[in-house]
Amino acid sequence: MRAYRKPAAGLALLLALAAAGCSGQDGTTDAAPASPSASPTAPSASPAATTAYAPYVSATTASATDAAGSPATYNLAFVISSGDDCTPRWNGTQDIGDTAVASRIAQLKESGATVRVSFGGASGKELAATCDSASELAAAYGEALDAAGSTQADFDVEGDELTDADSVALRSEAIALLQEDRSDLEVSFTLPVMPSGLDSDGLALLASANNHGVQVSTVNLMTMNYGESYDADMGDYALTSAEAAHTQLKEVFGTSDADAWRGMALTSMLGVNDVDGETFTLADAAEVRAFAEEQGIAWVSMWATFRDQQCGDDSSSQDALTKCSGVEQEDGAFAEAFTG
Repeated sequence: MRAYRKPAAGLALLLALAAAGCSGQDGTTDAAPASPSASPTAPSASPAATTAYAPYVSATTASATDAAGSPATYNLAFVISSGDDCTPRWNGTQDIGDTAVASRIAQLKESGATVRVSFGGASGKELAATCDSASELAAAYGEALDAAGSTQADFDVEGDELTDADSVALRSEAIALLQEDRSDLEVSFTLPVMPSGLDSDGLALLASANNHGVQVSTVNLMTMNYGESYDADMGDYALTSAEAAHTQLKEVFGTSDADAWRGMALTSMLGVNDVDGETFTLADAAEVRAFAEEQGIAWVSMWATFRDQQCGDDSSSQDALTKCSGVEQEDGAFAEAFTG
């Protein structure tokens, strides 16, 4: 996904599949043929009546379409490092205790929705790459969760951070420490996926979490940005990706069919994607929602609420990747489709 940044001097918001939402994938890496050997800690799969809607939102800037579809949870994008230190900041720029952000979060909660703090994203430095120890990293994560008043942590890991074995291990150790202190902490990992499933790096990250005893609630698949050769039906690609990953999650966590579905979430990039030829339509959103309900998937999401509107006549092509969908729609239409 993309990192949400306030536009400077007329520049639009910048999305980046991991620093503010979902990461771009080059479409060249297939899923590993074998599941990692790990001591499994299965996703906590308590049966729920319905699939929740939990979109990604800017943690710092309100959008008129945030509340469309009446989200059950808002994914706050993103908490990262400002550069080389271990200090958590919203989008790497705003203090974690910023009063304006606190007010924004309070307004999101007014409807009864919860908030999930998303760490990482496609842009900037994830804290696991800048903190020196697991205890220091756990403290940084905890500071952000406390500032948001949240018991839900999402770790959006992509790009270089996904292939860095040292930061992967440090993150796993830190999350395990955090869960020792916070028994009610729900942890999700947001990972890139292909129609062939999770790649070897994604599977290695889950194996690392298992090995460190992390209790994983959900694996959130970024069903987007597959590569230029994937220019057909984006809804079908999302379902195929979910089915492939479902088989992998059963093996990784040693769990049942139903629990593997319940331990999954799906996040789509609405409208025009970062890769030429990929456009996720309203019909695709309805298809994903119906599939998620049928399989008992935990939640569906999108990148992002502020793009859930039609571009104006004077919009540039870049606008469709930063502040609107690039397709014909009513405001909030994707949220309504994902709500079902």
